[in-house]
Amino acid sequence: MNVDKVLDATGLACPMPIVKTKQEMKGMEAGQVLEIHTTDPGAKSDLTAWAKSTGNELLELQEDGDVLKFWIKKG
Repeated sequence: MNVDKVLDATGLACPMPIVKTKQEMKGMEAGQVLEIHTTDPGAKSDLTAWAKSTGNELLELQEDGDVLKFWIKKG
């Protein structure tokens, strides 16, 4: 997968992973992909819902130990 930016939100508690994701996505072009790493278990449902409600596309979600990895394509 072609990733345009990586956001390290590990160690941040809700709502910071979403706040940081929003900030990164603002500076990206439609079609670009942001990879997000977080250790907040609530981010699984939060980022999935956020992507859907903002017109962005959650391409993939992986669990790598304590780290959740998301790939979101800007809509």
